[in-house]
Amino acid sequence: MAEEEQRTEEQTEEQPATTEVEQAEEAGEKKDDKPDLPDNIVTIEDAGPCKKKVTIEIPRETIDYYTNNRYEELRKEAIVPGFRKGRAPRRLIEKRFGKEATEQIKLTLLAEASEAAIKDNEIDSLGEPDIDYENIELPEEGPMKFDFEMEVRPEFELPELEGIAVTKTKLEVTDEQVDAEIEQMLKWSGIWTPRSEGAIEPEDQIVADVLIKVEGLEEQEKLDNAEIFVRKNGFVGRIPVEKLDEFLVGAKAGQTKEFSVDVPKTYFREEYRGKKVDIKIEIKDVKWLKPAELDDIFLQRAGVESEDELRENIHNKLQSQLERQIRNEMSEQIYKYLHDKTEFDLPLDIVAQQADTVLRRQYANLLMKGVPREQISEYMEQLQAGSEEQARRQLKTFFIMDKVADKLGINVSEEEINGYIAQLAVQRNQRPERMREQMEHDGSLAQFSLEVRQEKCIEKLLETAKITEKKPDKKAEKAAKASDKPKKKTAKKTVKKAAKKKTEKKDS
Repeated sequence: MAEEEQRTEEQTEEQPATTEVEQAEEAGEKKDDKPDLPDNIVTIEDAGPCKKKVTIEIPRETIDYYTNNRYEELRKEAIVPGFRKGRAPRRLIEKRFGKEATEQIKLTLLAEASEAAIKDNEIDSLGEPDIDYENIELPEEGPMKFDFEMEVRPEFELPELEGIAVTKTKLEVTDEQVDAEIEQMLKWSGIWTPRSEGAIEPEDQIVADVLIKVEGLEEQEKLDNAEIFVRKNGFVGRIPVEKLDEFLVGAKAGQTKEFSVDVPKTYFREEYRGKKVDIKIEIKDVKWLKPAELDDIFLQRAGVESEDELRENIHNKLQSQLERQIRNEMSEQIYKYLHDKTEFDLPLDIVAQQADTVLRRQYANLLMKGVPREQISEYMEQLQAGSEEQARRQLKTFFIMDKVADKLGINVSEEEINGYIAQLAVQRNQRPERMREQMEHDGSLAQFSLEVRQEKCIEKLLETAKITEKKPDKKAEKAAKASDKPKKKTAKKTVKKAAKKKTEKKDS
């Protein structure tokens, strides 16, 4: 009994008297707001291209305030045996919670000081500050000093944005182009017709029995009634054959053709990759693609009532394609002007990150095409150089267009984003809401928003551009006409022949 009385007396002696702060709180009064503390000492210096080194010194008064504040909070919340909640002396609180409290105080000071330094000095950062939290200690005496580096946006001046010289190529849809389009449509609606007499011609189709002998394999692969298209680069079964037309053109049904090919080392089917293949083709039938007639049935399938309406629809479609082509050419001139007239360093770390993304994308694309990993590794140095150049161009474009958008006051609203997504969804035959969900999920929505904003910037710059029209380059035009000449003659002949038949039918 005497021992219990003595222990009670000791505990009573250890409990401190109620402080003025506690009395004010018990009376329902609030503590004063954060007192005026001395400013942190902040020094900023360049640490490389688009990188700043920030050094901060936090005064002792600030450290003491945060320390006392934290322990006051702990004293109110902590449960210490032998003391009522909120009545334990600070020395016991420090002994029990000192390590955790010191770490929390340090992290709070570092976070608030770095955030204030960035905001007050208007540092246009590209990411979070690189603070080495583990190796910074909260000093028992004196100020706390620490530093960190961070990537910042490049500083540069934009060139003059009004009156940019742009050349607009004057392109027009010709009757020959419309004829060629109609010919292609007639072919798509055509039927394969037996070529009863005569030799195989390019673009024919043959039906044949095929024997395939792959290097290193004993058994031959046999294909009965295989359909083979006579093209420059075609397939016999699953074997790619360059200049296939040269092996087959001139042959007739009933004949046999034998030849060997070397399958490319980059072929996606591993069982044939890099091997020599012997091929034997026994030709059974030869067919040619007989185009459909330009008659009422064809027009009905095309959703028009007359040939004139069909030609008008095709003309409008081709004209839209030309306008997009012209628009893209003008946009590229704007981008080139901005790139050529703007010079600045790029943040190296971000270039490296972007180059890594580009490189991984190229690597994945090559794997999907069937290129072996070993072969990709041989060209890795070349791929890395290309990816870094691509990354630099992409980043430079981003920083330039971001500044252009700010200067021109161009933003993209949610309604505009939804409108563009709706257009894209229609093209891909998807629901707009489903497409938006996919873009949010794969992270492409943010990039899409940037591209929409860039597009709006280009439109604005083209409004004030100094545009000069020019005729198409004669050499390029001649080359195009030369390559299209046989096709155009055939197209004209097909269309005229169909039109003549239609007229004769009406007359009769």
